[in-house]
Amino acid sequence: MCPLRIVVDRPSDWHPYYPTEDLITAGDFLADERLAASQDATTHVINLCADLDYLETGYYVSLLAQARGQRVLPSVETLNQLSRKALIDLQLESLAPLLGELARRGSLAGDTFTLRVLFGECLHPELAKLARHLFERLPCPLLEARFTQRQGAWRLSRLKPLKLSALHGKEQDLFATALNRHSRKVWRTPKARRRYRFDLAILIDPQETLPPSNKGALKQFIRAGRRLGIDVSLITKRDEGRLAEFDGLFIRETTSLDHHTYRMAKRAEHEGLVVIDDPRSILRCTNKVYLHALLRAKGIPCPDGLLLNRHDLKRLPEKAAGLTYPMVLKVPDGSFSRGIVKIESTEQLLREASRLFESSALLLMQEWLPTEFDWRIGVLDGEALFASRYYMARGHWQIYDHSKGKVKSGGFSTHAPSDAPKAVVKAALKATRLIGDGLYGVDLKQVGERVVVIEINDNPNVDAGVEDTVLGPRLYDKIMGVFLDRMEARRRHHH
Repeated sequence: MCPLRIVVDRPSDWHPYYPTEDLITAGDFLADERLAASQDATTHVINLCADLDYLETGYYVSLLAQARGQRVLPSVETLNQLSRKALIDLQLESLAPLLGELARRGSLAGDTFTLRVLFGECLHPELAKLARHLFERLPCPLLEARFTQRQGAWRLSRLKPLKLSALHGKEQDLFATALNRHSRKVWRTPKARRRYRFDLAILIDPQETLPPSNKGALKQFIRAGRRLGIDVSLITKRDEGRLAEFDGLFIRETTSLDHHTYRMAKRAEHEGLVVIDDPRSILRCTNKVYLHALLRAKGIPCPDGLLLNRHDLKRLPEKAAGLTYPMVLKVPDGSFSRGIVKIESTEQLLREASRLFESSALLLMQEWLPTEFDWRIGVLDGEALFASRYYMARGHWQIYDHSKGKVKSGGFSTHAPSDAPKAVVKAALKATRLIGDGLYGVDLKQVGERVVVIEINDNPNVDAGVEDTVLGPRLYDKIMGVFLDRMEARRRHHH
């Protein structure tokens, strides 16, 4: 049988149930580096933490389990969907016929009812099919759904994770038996529906100050697409409802999980489009804690570092006792050098950590590696496209300097991947294989013989006059060519 980890906030949460060796607290799970090193992809993690909100403790339990290659329920994808009504509606748009059928049978009484779903099971036999449907679409161990009747039609008005401590009496008995049944199963996501046509949407934000592609690059993408027989349209977040008209979505707006870029990527994937950045890549790349855990678990060289937990704030001086300053303190989902602070002393660490913990339950503390420039290796479909050097902003230790209210950045030079150090390109390709087969920008530092992966960007810059100085128009042809191959493969599969 697969090893099982049942994660709770505190041991007392488990008092109503039989003791089990599978139980572990969230604090121990997050701190246990042996779990990270074990690389045991057969481990199933059941996350029963109370606070599953974005960047809270329960969220990180699912995030780090996935980084360690373990199967976790709920997944971070599920948590992100549960946090947004629009994504819930998207997953459950096929619910109306089932609710109508239950209403005709007289299974739904009154104008409102609440259903508690425990591993896809519930206390009401007549609603068993509804409970199973909710769990299959949004696999979360404990769910509470509220349904209301308006103008003769029933609809889902709220769906949220349920706390373990909220269960009483018969619900506790059902939870125990349902957990036993489900801990022996493997969870699979339903196959996305598919649609096909040769039109590509490029998502942009015309107001963005640091967009991943400048106007010159967007023109080149449109030209390259049309050369290959793909009609390319620029769209914005206002066009979300039109996604089904397209065959592919190419995101050229800075991505974030708590954002319409992730929601639109998810929706496009659900509609069967070819998507770059696909939702899984956004999920894996935008959180530095996930990347730190993933790279360490897979033995890919990255800066030495440790995770700091909000609950450790009082113990920070003793945790920091062995550290050599300067260090770098990072908020998990900062981009363009934002949310990153250089720490020179324990006093500064305490001050900055207190401030940054307000927005995240975990922070990442890493060794400071000063270099004149970072390598950025552009990778698409497992192949190196370009190798750029990004130099630090003048008089600053980062590429982007946000001080004095203005954003300054350093210079660059772009090279053919064959002209970059072999160890740098090799490490970049190895790192992206852990993420997927999309378009990535891997940032690396070379210090003497040592090469370390700093981060993997799911939404790398492709700017005219910077990343295309070696390949020119062929860079855009290569990227559009991957879209074409994938769209043709989808069509063949469909027929």
